[in-house]
Amino acid sequence: MEAPTPETESKDPRALASFYSGYVWKRLFGSARSPVSDFLGRISGLYRRTGRPRSRRRTSRLPLPLPSSSADCSVVLTKASRVYDVLEDIMAHVLSYMHDVQKHLEFWQTRAEGSDGQKMYFMLFERGPLAFVDETVRLIQQSVSEGYSLQHFCQSASAHISERITNLTYLRCSLASFLAEVYVEVEKRGKELVTSPENCFPSLVLVMDGLFSKLEESIGSLPLHNQNDSSPDGIYSHRLAFYSLPNVIREGSQWTDCEISDAINLIYQNIQKLESYLSFAVAKYKKPRKVTQYWISYTCGAVGFAACSMWLVRHSSLMGSSDISNWIREAKDSTASFFSDHVEQPLLSIRDELFETFRKRHESAMEQEEVQLTAKSLRRMLQAFSEQTEGQKLPEDASDQQMLEIVMARYEKELMHPVKNLLSGELARALLIQVQKLKLDIETAMLELNQILRANEINFAILAALPAFFFSLILLMIMRAWLKQDTRAEGRGRIARLQRRLILVEIEKRIMQYQNYFDQGL
Repeated sequence: MEAPTPETESKDPRALASFYSGYVWKRLFGSARSPVSDFLGRISGLYRRTGRPRSRRRTSRLPLPLPSSSADCSVVLTKASRVYDVLEDIMAHVLSYMHDVQKHLEFWQTRAEGSDGQKMYFMLFERGPLAFVDETVRLIQQSVSEGYSLQHFCQSASAHISERITNLTYLRCSLASFLAEVYVEVEKRGKELVTSPENCFPSLVLVMDGLFSKLEESIGSLPLHNQNDSSPDGIYSHRLAFYSLPNVIREGSQWTDCEISDAINLIYQNIQKLESYLSFAVAKYKKPRKVTQYWISYTCGAVGFAACSMWLVRHSSLMGSSDISNWIREAKDSTASFFSDHVEQPLLSIRDELFETFRKRHESAMEQEEVQLTAKSLRRMLQAFSEQTEGQKLPEDASDQQMLEIVMARYEKELMHPVKNLLSGELARALLIQVQKLKLDIETAMLELNQILRANEINFAILAALPAFFFSLILLMIMRAWLKQDTRAEGRGRIARLQRRLILVEIEKRIMQYQNYFDQGL
């Protein structure tokens, strides 16, 4: 009986919905037994038998170069699922290996760009304590015996870094060539993989077998020295040797489902061998771990932490001392005092300045009335004294300055005979008028000064709150940097966005360069 398709069931919505729901359920949960579920079961069993590590996350994938019509037919997609899975797994694994190699290669390239002093510092202090002891002893021995110089040591460091750069670059190029050839072969058979994947897969497997053999010749000859398990000639005993298709399968014109499954298992075994080989190859040339690079800092930190711990225990209640309790109490009091002086009181002052404006305006009006009363009293005193001295009535528009000049002229005249005029003259009266004038000047100056201080109360409160503001700002910046944790292009900050833009620009340049080569027939 022919399986129903979306074309035959397009006229029946219920049947169409049932078809797609059943398909999705089988794809996601595999509740029903099918060749696909049997295939997945074999692959999972193969993974368990070969001991494949499950910690590798294969999130980076290259899309298969298939025509866009491949997603139009669900039946074709179902039949070709295992073919697509194999191809996607090959590309994903090789791309993951290239990512690991590139990560270590970038580290050694950074070290190669450093100065001679930085290279020597790396050889001595960033490869762990054992390397530090070995390099120090070797440097002292050869300095005593052969006149070992720093220039020789610098050349040795450069050779050490160059060796790793060369081998990792060779590994990366070999993996990139293998991945590119796989991608080209899939692109050549794009339409056949969509229309008849089962018929196209045998020829593709034969090509893949040749590509694995080529990769074996390319990277299998790298001299990998192993300290624990090595052959007598010093070369690592485990060499890369992929499995090849048996001649029975090669010579067969039509492959059965069992033979296709065996070929798929063989591909996954070769991927497992490649991963096992690269794990040893990269282990020799990988970058040191963070703990190894900063072992001096970590050691000093551990020693300092131990010393601080012993000092704290000595001053704690465990040793019968109350120093820590007293320090905690003092720190608590200091924090409360700082909060009160630089946070609470300035905020209350700003609140009072903003919400008690009308009350302060009323008090200012009362002070201005007192100054006006003093000024009116002084004017009456000046007017009475001037009219009595001049013997005539002064006009109403006479200024205080004119009347004050009459008072000062009389005061100078009375000073000619101070004792006599103090008792019987106008000297005492002139002195009292000057005292009244001084009082008016002082009140006016105090009123202006009070107005200036009141106008700047909010400024003083803000200045008092600045230390707490800056402390909060610095703490917020530290928390923001800790939460974001920008890591080059994978972060979420401004630097990460800039790195992503640079990566896109580089990708665009490479695409244009490829297009130019393609147009020139290269």
